[in-house]
Formats: sequence, structure tokens, C-alpha cells
Amino acid sequence: MALKLTRKIFLNPCFISYSSTRILVGLNSDHETRAFLGKIFGGFEGPGFICRPRFFCPATCVERLSWEGSSHAVLLTKLENALKDLKLDEAWETFNDFKRLHGFPSHLLVSRFITQLSYSSSPHWLLKACDLVMMVLKENSNHLQPDMLTKLVLSLARAQLPIPLSMILRLMLEKGMLPPMNVLHLLFLHMVKTEVGTCIASNLLVQICDYYIGFCSGKSHCANLLKPDTMIFNLVLDSCVRFASSLKGQQIIELMSQTGVVADAHSIIIIAQIHEINGQRDELKKFKDHVATLPVAFVSHYRQFFECLLSLHFKFDDIEAAAELLLGMNRSWESYPMKDSGKDYQKPCFVPIGSQNLRNGLKIQIMPEHLQNDSALKAEGKSDLVFCSDKKLLPSNRALSKLINGYKRHGKINELSKFLLGLKKELDSSGQSSLLFDVIDACISLGWLDIAHDILDDMESSGDPLGSNAYEALLTAYYKRNMFREGTVLLNQIRKAGFVMNVANNSVICKNVAPNVGRSSLCIKHASSLCQPTLSECLVQEVSDSEKAPSPITYELNSSIYFFSKAKMMGDALNIYRRMQKMKIQPTEHTFMYLVCGYSSLEMYRDITILWGDMKRLMESRTLTVSSDLYEFLLLNFLRGGYFERVMEVIGYMNKCNMYIDRWMYKNEYLKLHKNLYRSLKASEARTEAQGKRLEHVQAFKKWAGIS
Repeated sequence: MALKLTRKIFLNPCFISYSSTRILVGLNSDHETRAFLGKIFGGFEGPGFICRPRFFCPATCVERLSWEGSSHAVLLTKLENALKDLKLDEAWETFNDFKRLHGFPSHLLVSRFITQLSYSSSPHWLLKACDLVMMVLKENSNHLQPDMLTKLVLSLARAQLPIPLSMILRLMLEKGMLPPMNVLHLLFLHMVKTEVGTCIASNLLVQICDYYIGFCSGKSHCANLLKPDTMIFNLVLDSCVRFASSLKGQQIIELMSQTGVVADAHSIIIIAQIHEINGQRDELKKFKDHVATLPVAFVSHYRQFFECLLSLHFKFDDIEAAAELLLGMNRSWESYPMKDSGKDYQKPCFVPIGSQNLRNGLKIQIMPEHLQNDSALKAEGKSDLVFCSDKKLLPSNRALSKLINGYKRHGKINELSKFLLGLKKELDSSGQSSLLFDVIDACISLGWLDIAHDILDDMESSGDPLGSNAYEALLTAYYKRNMFREGTVLLNQIRKAGFVMNVANNSVICKNVAPNVGRSSLCIKHASSLCQPTLSECLVQEVSDSEKAPSPITYELNSSIYFFSKAKMMGDALNIYRRMQKMKIQPTEHTFMYLVCGYSSLEMYRDITILWGDMKRLMESRTLTVSSDLYEFLLLNFLRGGYFERVMEVIGYMNKCNMYIDRWMYKNEYLKLHKNLYRSLKASEARTEAQGKRLEHVQAFKKWAGIS
């Protein structure tokens, strides 16, 4: 209608119909119409139908006034020129004007505009590109092309904008347009640089794996296109270690098993670190036999593995296991010659997760010899307990101090002496002959003179006595403390050993003694960073730290709870938890995580709410600190169980701790399970008070999640 009237008015600019003009421009009366035409033509002749202008309006002027005809072409040209000249402000304004008048332009122009915005390094324009994608999605998702969206997510990743990146990437996943694997590597590599990005990357990986497992169960040919590879798992697992997200890391390890992704040498190191943080010694011990049979070329790479395993032995206060590991960790390497690294000579082997006797338990595939040289990750980590020198793994002063203090607490000095003799043989081949003197000197510095004397006696009995400097140091310490009786006994031993010492004025003078053993540090000379602190300093620190360390029984009980939870034997797991309470042993975050995981696997959501009550009491007394990993898992389980009051409680705790909450994930979970819950029920229509309160909590969650 409007086009027809426009032609009627402007085909002959000398004759204008008042009624047509009024309809065209939306005027209310003939008086307003005359005023409008008067501004254009400058005057009228006669009161009625026809007016005659003072001037002739050319065709170009007429085209500008034709809204439906000219504005489309003018705005389209203006938008194209703005994009061509990279004038994004003008392009954005023109696009909005065009959309308001005519809707979306062609999909080619929209794609070009989104691509142009994606090339910007400004977060402002990248976010505008995301807004434009969401606008297009509501109108016509066919305009969204994979290449265009891939360029956008790459730009968002480089700009460190993980939240909008996840929004676009999830959109692509839902549309079956996931970027190729090499692009995904780059996206995850950028995302895991920050703590928020790590949270999002891990949730995205979980979502991708869920899609993949779903496609596999449906035997879809698209499954392999969605399967994440080892590199992506390694990037996410490594970031879980760096940002102390070990509970999420445990979930990712299990997903690795469920999707059939093979763990390489880098994966094993990261998995070892996660097991160490979680206190899962039994899980880590399963890898030892596979690692111990590798060629000597892998010694430096797997140093971190033995570091983690040794740390767990100390946490469990298993001194015998720690000593056995330190003595045996080099023997296996020497038994296996180096193989041709260019050949793929090893097939994947399986390591069970949880009990090995579980009929339906998970197993992860590993290839310990598959070491990618071009990997984005490096096998680095703390060198607190074990260091590598000349293709040998050696204990640090910190490890020795833990071992000495452990043997002392258990009253097993003879076992300590046997260990030192065995270790001395290893170190002698490396030129580290000062070990025994360093131990004696450290014990003397802490006032453990009886222990130092016992070690000297054990060395004599073994036929491998120490040098005169060890006797001299102990004898001097006896006289300084006025322990003359003990000094006399030691002096007789010295003379029997063939050393000559004179004691004058409570000082010791050594003559004609056997060659002294040098006092060089236990650490390798070129590794100066490892030579500090000394063994004496480490032992002093270890005695202080051991008094504050968690009780080893806590790790033992948590391991049992983990075992029963994996076996879905929740009655036994709960009994151990109640036993902890009776023994007044403080439950840890891992205690609750294992219990929640076990109940979740059986869909026993009500039991999780009971655990939540215990957790809240401990948090209020400040005896328990909960990480975002556990909060997130609780939130998901409360959503699945429909406990919306608990959902809002967890959200409140997370907000109070300033934790990032991935709203999309919870919104998606709600829509998947409770899409039609109370959809048409109003608060005034609630039948009971309980239903009214639940409706209130459901509405509060929907408002928080942005569900209309």
C-alpha cells in the first residue's frame, strides 16, 4: 500500500493528494498535511485537493524522500562502504538502522560484518560480534557459517575472553559445527591461561565428551569428529594442577577413560600430580610397574612421577615404602636398554580406576613411552624430594630429612642405618661420599646425640665405619654438653677403630687419623639451586612441619571412602565417615567429594543434602574450606535432584567467595531436566506452603540463570 501511494505522489511532483500524503507520513489532519507539504513545496493554490509548488523537485530529491525505495539502497551502500573503509562505529550504527527498517541484510553481508568485527583486536568489537551472532541466531541460524564462527572464537581466545568464547563454542557444538582439532588446541591453549578460563575449559571438555559418548551410544558416524584428543586433555589437566582444581582433574581423568583417549607420558606426569594432591596413593601405585620398566632415556621425564609417589608415602607415614622407593627407583632403569624411539613399539596398556576387582570399573589406556617432543607442555614441577643427575634419580636433603625424622618417630634407628648403607652404595658411584657424615652432623645439630651414636655403632657393625671427622664431631658435642660418661665410651670406640684423639680442656684434638671424608654437599655441584638448604636445616624444618601436618590416618580413611564410593558400597563408605566423626578426625574436602560422587552415581540426591548440612556446620566453624570444584558438583546434583533451595544456598556461598559460576552449564541442566516445572503455576495458586516456597526458589533460580 505504502509503495503504491508513494508512486502516486511522486510520479508527478506537481500534483499531491492530501489524503495520500497523510496516510504516507502518518499525519492526523488536513491542516497538518498542508503544513508538511508547505515545508516541501513552499505554498498551495486553493483549499482543496491540488497544490502547485514554487519550484520543481528533481528526481534525485524525490528518491531521497521515498523511504521504502531509497533508504534500503542508501543504507546498504553506506554499510558496505563503512566495512570497506574499516569504520566499525559507522558500520554498527548503519547496521542497526538498516535492521530496524528492513530486517537483516543478506547473509553474505552479515557474515562479512561479523568477520570484520572478529579481526579487531578490541574486546569491545569482539563482544559486539558475539551480540550480532546471537541476534542472527534468533532470526535465522542458517546465516551462521562455521568458518565465520571459527574466526570469531580464535579472536576471542587470543583476547582472553573465555566467557563469550564458551558461548559461541557451545553454540557451534549444538549446531554440529565444532572447529577442527588443531583449532581446538589453540582455543584450549589460550583458555587455560587463567583460572576462570580453566573452569570454562574443563566444563567445555566435559560437554564435548558427553556429546561424543552420546553419539557413540547411538552409533553415529559423527562421533569421531567430536572425540577430543590427548593434547586437549593434557592442557586441561595441567591447568587443573596449576590452579589447584584437583577434584575437577579427577573427573577429567575418568572422562579420559570413558572416551578411550590414550594417556601419553605427559598425561601420566599430570595424573600423578593430581593423585598426589588428592591423596590417592593406591591409584598412583598402579602406574609404577609400567613406568619402572622404561629405558633409561626416560629417567629425567619421570622424575616428577617418583616425586609425587614419594610425597604420598610420606603423607601416609609409610617410611618403609619411602625407603624402598628411594633405594629401588634406579635399579629398573639400568635393566632395560634404550630402544629405537622412532618406532611405535608399545601398545596401549590398561590401568584400572578404583578397585581392580570392580566388574564394571573404569580403565584408562596409557602409553608411557609415547613422549611428544613438540608438545605444548613440559615435564616440569617442583624438585622438592627427588632430583635427577647423570641419568640417576637421587633423594634431596628434604627427602632425607623426612626419612630420618620418620624413622626416629617410629624408633627404628637400625632400619635407618640399613637404608643409609644401601643409599651410600648408590651415591658412592656418583661421588657423593659425604652422606653418612651429613646425617651424623644433622642429628648432632638437633641434639639427637644418641641417634648419631647409634648410627656410628651400626656402621661399625656392618664393617663400614665412618671417618674420624664423624667421631670427632660427636665427641665434641658430648663434651660441650658435659656428657663425659658418653664421651668416655665414644673415646674408647675411637681408639679401637685406630684413631688417635687427645682431649684437653674439654676440646678434642685429632692426630694421625684416617683420611677425612669431605664435607661437600649431598647435592650435585652444578645444581646449586638444589644444594640449599643443608640437611641440618631441612631436618629442623621437617621437625617443625611434621607437628602441623594432617594425621596420616585421615589419608587412610579417605582412601577407604574413595574405594567404597567407586564400588558403590555407600553403606561401608558412610560407616567410615561416621567412624571419623567418633574419632574426632576432621573430615576434609576430599572426604565429602568422594561421598558426594558415590551418592551421585546412585542418584541418591537426598543423602547429598544431608552431607551438605554437615559441610555447612564445618564451614561456619571455619574448620572446612570448600573449593569451587566441590561447590560446582553439589550445585549440579541439587539441580538434578530438584532441591532448588539448596541450589540457591550453594550459589550464595559461591558468590560470597567471589567464585566464577558457569551459568550456562546450570541453565542447560535445568532445561534438560525441569523445563516445564511450574511453568504455568503462580505463587497464589500454590496448594501448600512447601510448594509455595519451592516455587519461590525455582523462580529465583530461573531469574539468576536468565531463563524466561
